[in-house]
Amino acid sequence: MRNSPQDRLADVAAAAVEVAVESAAAGTYTGGVGRALSAVIAKVGARIILDAELRGFSSGWQEAVAALTAEPPAPAAAAPVFRMPARPGGAERT
Repeated sequence: MRNSPQDRLADVAAAAVEVAVESAAAGTYTGGVGRALSAVIAKVGARIILDAELRGFSSGWQEAVAALTAEPPAPAAAAPVFRMPARPGGAERT
């Protein structure tokens, strides 16, 4: 099973909240602990964004190279043309 980037970030945020709760329960929660947990979430979020950008660039680049090297597709059969029935009363409205 493959986790989405949102799921990974949600898991990290949930873990950080659990650590904060445990730290508060132990009486050791400080501003420094809060800043450290926030920094962890920010770092993981930045990595997720960078990974997504690189993956998007890589797949886009591969599509572009494939389009340049691929042979042009064979001409398709002509599309069928269906005529619309004439309007009752004759002429077109303007």
